[in-house]
Amino acid sequence: MAFTGVDLVQILAALLAVTFLTPLLGNYMFKVFTGQRNVVINIFRPLEVAVYKIAGIRETEEMNWKSYAKTLLIFNFLGLIFLMLLLMLQGVLPLNPENIPGVSWHLAFNTAVSFVTNTNWQAYSGENTLSYLTQMLGLGVQNFVSAATGLAVLLAIARGIVNKQSSNLGNFWVDLTRGTVHVFLPLSIIFTVILMGQGVVQNFLPYDHIKTVEGVEQVIPQGPAASQIAIKQLGSNGGGYFGVNSAHPFENPTPLSNFLQTVALLAIAAGCTYLFGLMVGSRRQGWVLFGVMMALLVTTLSVSMWSEYAFGSMEGKEVRLGVANTVVWSVFTTAASNGSVNGMLSSMTPLSGGIAMLNMMLGEVVFGGVGAGMYGILLFVILTVFLAGLMVGRTPEYLGKKIEAREITWTVVGVLAPCATILLGSALSVMVPAGLAGLGHQGPHGLSEVLYAFSSAAGNNGSAFGSLSVNTVFYNVMLGVSMLIGRFAIIIPVLIVAGSLSAKKISPPSSGTFKTDSLLFGGLLASVILIVGALTFFPALSLGPILEHLLMISQG
Repeated sequence: MAFTGVDLVQILAALLAVTFLTPLLGNYMFKVFTGQRNVVINIFRPLEVAVYKIAGIRETEEMNWKSYAKTLLIFNFLGLIFLMLLLMLQGVLPLNPENIPGVSWHLAFNTAVSFVTNTNWQAYSGENTLSYLTQMLGLGVQNFVSAATGLAVLLAIARGIVNKQSSNLGNFWVDLTRGTVHVFLPLSIIFTVILMGQGVVQNFLPYDHIKTVEGVEQVIPQGPAASQIAIKQLGSNGGGYFGVNSAHPFENPTPLSNFLQTVALLAIAAGCTYLFGLMVGSRRQGWVLFGVMMALLVTTLSVSMWSEYAFGSMEGKEVRLGVANTVVWSVFTTAASNGSVNGMLSSMTPLSGGIAMLNMMLGEVVFGGVGAGMYGILLFVILTVFLAGLMVGRTPEYLGKKIEAREITWTVVGVLAPCATILLGSALSVMVPAGLAGLGHQGPHGLSEVLYAFSSAAGNNGSAFGSLSVNTVFYNVMLGVSMLIGRFAIIIPVLIVAGSLSAKKISPPSSGTFKTDSLLFGGLLASVILIVGALTFFPALSLGPILEHLLMISQG
C-alpha cells in the first residue's frame, strides 16, 4: 500500500475543518452559557423556559461545589436506574417490532453505566439486542444529558478560576438544560437531516427478511439510526446503532458521511478550548490548550499512519473508504473519548492499536470528551504550574489563583484514579479464569485486548478490540465499575478544586508570574501529559503492543 496525495488532502481537510469550527462553536457555546441571545438561542429559549417551569428550576439560583456535585450525582444515579430497568423490561414495552427480549441484569448494568458515563461501551450488537424504545428513550436521552453533564463540569471549574472569593459555581440544572437544549439539540437536528440525505436510515419499520440468491434468509435491520448517530458523534458518546458502528453502510453510507462524522468526533470538544478561553477572559489561553491537543493528535496520527502503511494490510479496514480514513477515525475516536469505529481495531498493526490505546491512557485529554477533555487537561495544567513553581521556587498560580496543597491533592487523585483502575483491572483479568476465558488471542495481543478494554472503560471511551469476549458477568461488572471510577473519580476532584479556587482571591500578575499562554508552557504541559501516560503505562505497553510489534518485525 502506498500513501497518496489524496490521502494527505483528506487528512488535512479533517484537521482544518476541526480548527475552523473551534472558534465558531466555542463562541456560540459562550453565548449560550452566559445568557446571551442570537437567532438559534431565541428559537429554543421557550423550550428552555418550559423545562425550568416543569422541573421547578430557579434559573438565577447558584450552587456551591457540594450542592453542584450532589445534584450531578443524584441525577446520574437516577438515570442509571431508569436505564437499567428499561433494558431489562424492554421485552414487554412498546416500539419493539422484532420482539427483542429484555437483557440480563449484568448486561443492563454495564450498558446503563456505559451511557450514563458518556462511555457507550457496548458488549452487544445494538440491532440484535435493543428495541427502538430502548435505543431512543434510553440510549438517546443519555447521549444528550451525559454530554451536557461534561459541559456543565467544565463550566463549573472555569467559573471557579475566574470567581473572586465566591462559593458559587453556577447551577447544574441550568447548565445541563442549556447544554442540551441550545447546543446538542439544534446541532443534532441539523446533522440528522444531513445524514438522512446521505442515506443513513431513520424509520420505525420492522426489519426486512429477504432471501439471497443462494436461498439463505438475510435480516436487514431498520430503525431510527440517523438521529442516534448525530448525537453520538457530536456528544463524543460513541458506540453505534449497529454493532459494527460506522463500518455499517446504513450508519455510514458515503465518503461525505464518513468525513462529516469524523469531523463531528472532535468539533464540540475542540470548541470547548475556545469556550474556556472566553470564560477566563483570554482567548490565548484557550488557543494554547488547543495547540497542545492538536500537536499530540497530529503526532499520534502520524505514527499510526506510518505503521499501517509500512506494515499493515487491508484486514479490518473500511474498504469503501481506504486505509487512511480508517486510521484517521481510529485516532480521532480514541483522542475524542468517542469510541465509535469504522474498522476493526484489533486487526490493525500493533503500533496503531497501541497508539489508540495510548490516546486513552493519556487521560482522554487530546480533545477528549465534550467538556471532559477540557476539565481533564485542566488537571494537568494545575499539575504543570505546580511543578514549574517548584522549579523556580515560588508559589505556583494559574490565572491569578494560587495552587496549594488542597488543589494538588485532589488533582493527583483525579489524574491517577483512572491509571490505577486500568492497571489493576487488567492485572486481575489476566490472573483469574473468568478474565482469561474471554481472550480471543494468546500472547502479547491477548494482553493488549484486556489492557485496551480497561483503558477504554476507565477513559470513558467505549471502543474495543472486538476479539475480546466481554458479555459475561465478570467483564460486564468489572468494566462497569471501571467506567464509574473513570467518570466520577475525576468529576468529583474537579469540582472540589473548582470550589477551592473559587473561594480564593485573584493575585495580580507580576514579573515573576509564570505565563501560561506561551509556547513554553504549552511544551511543558505536553511533556507532563506524555510523562504521566508514558511512564505509568510503559511496562504494560512493553508487554503488549510494543512486544507484538517487535515480534512482527522479527518474523518478517
